Amino acid sequence: MNILEISNLESWYGKVQILHGVHMKVPNGSMVSVIGPNGAGKSTVLKNVFGLVEKRKGSIMFEGKEIIKRRPEDIVRLGISYVPQGRSVFPSLTVQENLELGAYIRSDATEKDVQEIYEKFPRLKERKQQRAGLLSGGEQQMVSIGRALMLQPKLMLLDEPSLGLSPQVKKLIFEKVKEINEAGVTILVVEQNARMSLEYADYAYVLETGENKLEGQGKKLVKDPRVQHLYLGGVI
Repeated sequence: MNILEISNLESWYGKVQILHGVHMKVPNGSMVSVIGPNGAGKSTVLKNVFGLVEKRKGSIMFEGKEIIKRRPEDIVRLGISYVPQGRSVFPSLTVQENLELGAYIRSDATEKDVQEIYEKFPRLKERKQQRAGLLSGGEQQMVSIGRALMLQPKLMLLDEPSLGLSPQVKKLIFEKVKEINEAGVTILVVEQNARMSLEYADYAYVLETGENKLEGQGKKLVKDPRVQHLYLGGVI
C-alpha cells in the first residue's frame, strides 16, 4: 500500500514553472529518496506535499485522500511532519523547549516521547537545558528531527538533512533516520549527497529540470552508470 502518491504534479514560483508532471509513489513503511542536481525541483516536491506552494496542479494523495488543496496546518494533523532545509530551530529556546514545541497539536502527555528522543539522540540529553542556537550544526539537525518526531508522524519529509555537516555526522544522521524508518515512520527524503541517500533508501527517484529522469531501488541506482554520469562524471 502506498501512503503517498504524487501524480502529474506541476508547480510554479511566480511565473516560473519548477515541476513538470512529476510522479512518485511512497509505500507505507518505506524510505524513499529524491536526488538530482541543484535546481532539479527536489525541495519543491516536499513543499508541495506539505502545502507550502500556492500555484500547482496535479494530484497528491495521502492515505487515499487528496491533499493538494490542503493547508500546512491541516496536513500536519493528518500525520505528516516536515524538517526543512537549514536546521530550523528556535535559537533562544532550550533543546527541551524546542522538542516540547513539536507536540503543539497534541493534547496527551509527551514526556515519554521526549525521553525516547533523548535515547535516540544522547547528545541532546546532555544538552537539554542548553539554548538550541548554541549547538553545533549536527546537534541542531538532531533537534529538528526530534521536534518533527514529537508529532508522532506517519510520514516524515526531510529536506537535505546532511547539508553542511561533516562526513561523520552525515553518516550518523542517516543512521538515525533509518532507525526512525525501521521503527515505523515512512520517510521521504530529499538529499544532495547521492551516494549516502541511495545506500539507505529502499527506493529512489532522480529528478532533472523538474521532471522524472530515473527511478529504482536505491542500491541499484547507485551503481547505475547513468546516475554516475549525471552527478560527478562517473563517480558518486
